[in-house]
Amino acid sequence: GARVAPPGSRWIYQGSLCMLIVSGEIVVEAGAIESVRDALRVVETATRAEAGCITYAFSVDVSDPGMVRIFERWESLDALRAHLQMPHMAEFGAAVATIQPKSVNVQAYEIAQEVPLPR
Repeated sequence: GARVAPPGSRWIYQGSLCMLIVSGEIVVEAGAIESVRDALRVVETATRAEAGCITYAFSVDVSDPGMVRIFERWESLDALRAHLQMPHMAEFGAAVATIQPKSVNVQAYEIAQEVPLPR
């Protein structure tokens, strides 16, 4: 559906009740992420330009410098599937492998609707 974003609000999807959220963590030795920071920037920039990508971000946990959080929002499963086949994803995977992550844990969730945050 069409995207409408009034000033100061989040994206609202008209005509569509579904979106995908991808959430995950990459756990590495503290400081190891510095050696792949450029690869993180490259994949973020390339992915944000892809059709169907709403949000794509990495962040280092403020309490654990070895924990990299992944957060993505996609318009459709097809868009996410296409993203996973992109050459920059293979390059990113190879870069992450060089720092020998302790673990990589990523899940996708299909979201039926967005609701206001309770106050």
